[in-house]
Amino acid sequence: MSQFFLTFGQPILVCLTMLGILGYLGLHVLKREVIFIDISLAQISAVGAIMAHIVFHVHDDSLQSYISAFILVLITALFYSFARRKIHQISLETVIGVSYVIAAAAALFIVGVAPGGHVHIQNMLSGSLLWTTWKDILLCFIIFSGVGICFYIFRDPFKRISENYNDAYKKGMKVVLWDFLFYALLGIVITVSVRIGGIVVIFAFLIIPATISALFSNSWKKRLFIAWGVGIGAVIMGFLFAQQLDFSVGPSVSLFLGLELIFAGVFSLLSKRT
Repeated sequence: MSQFFLTFGQPILVCLTMLGILGYLGLHVLKREVIFIDISLAQISAVGAIMAHIVFHVHDDSLQSYISAFILVLITALFYSFARRKIHQISLETVIGVSYVIAAAAALFIVGVAPGGHVHIQNMLSGSLLWTTWKDILLCFIIFSGVGICFYIFRDPFKRISENYNDAYKKGMKVVLWDFLFYALLGIVITVSVRIGGIVVIFAFLIIPATISALFSNSWKKRLFIAWGVGIGAVIMGFLFAQQLDFSVGPSVSLFLGLELIFAGVFSLLSKRT
């Protein structure tokens, strides 16, 4: 066991760091019914990073790459916040889906002309968990702590809008401004997380623990602890599975999150019947 943590200690630590903030954000994402916001923002930030690589000839973890990705994410956050208030013919989830398709098409076009484009696609999907460094862990801790503090300070307006958007608007809340701040903070977390964990793992961290928690409680606090608990279990089991069978770490963790969701759904169904 000591050899296990010696080998996977840093990847596990960065996974738990990402889980800490994504587990909470997932509760809001489910309440707002914007399930695919993670994939959309991840794809858009990837376009920004690839553009920085082409224009400035820098690596994915460079300052120029992060700035380029953040700028596109902030523009998208502003668009989503106005779309929810102004567009009534279609749902926000539809808008998110369309923007994802456009961003994916743009990414495929750009990587087609960029040197080493296939590397960007691979990193975007699977990340680089096994090559996690203490620099990555420190970066995640600092940025996620700052985002977490913002969500704690503004927890009341964020929760009110997540629980009932129309009611918050009728009571005079500046929903567009609060939505922009929410999507901007979420975009920052996604941009940093996807470079390390990849889209598959980050989407699983964001959605599956929150979904499992929703099966057993309506309380925000209880749901958060349930989400963290099932996430930690999936991380440990996923890494053990990957070590024993020499399997990819990211898909292993996502697989166990999926299995936990299946078991939780069956258990919840049987409990209600009983």
